[in-house]
Amino acid sequence: MGDGNLYNPNGRAIRLRITCDKKYKNIIRNIRASIQRLLPKNKVSIVNRKENCIDISCYSNKWKIFLDWKVGCGSKHEQKICVSTWIKANKAYSKACLKGLFETDGSIYLDRGYKMASFVTTIPTLANDVMKMISDLGFKPNMQIFVSKNGKIKHTIRISKNAEKFIQLLKINKS
Repeated sequence: MGDGNLYNPNGRAIRLRITCDKKYKNIIRNIRASIQRLLPKNKVSIVNRKENCIDISCYSNKWKIFLDWKVGCGSKHEQKICVSTWIKANKAYSKACLKGLFETDGSIYLDRGYKMASFVTTIPTLANDVMKMISDLGFKPNMQIFVSKNGKIKHTIRISKNAEKFIQLLKINKS
């Protein structure tokens, strides 16, 4: 969800495109393998782009079903995307989803010697889903809401207590 989009360039099949910095080789490998597991008969392409990034893409008309958002209806923010019900209903899928979200739009850091994990989004529905999925795993996240000068609202979800356990449970790898 973090660095991707859906579009339908040929009017026949929807393309999911995820852009990633080339330095994140493990994340690229995981994204490609995940898409291939989800759609084993479809080709998953890697396209080199300028400035040290690549696109991972796959065509399928199943994307609108899997992701619950539409092509041509505005940005993920405008569509108020959320985590699909089928993901939230399954603990293993929720863990995999959280892993992906934290690896793409999250951070792991030390604050006064304590490990922390945080995830940032401007989409309130996504922020609420992430909070619920983390809570359902037995952790106690907190959320801070910041309003920027341009009026955009940023939701920062932080796990400070048992963050190391959370990181290990999800097998978050930022490399």
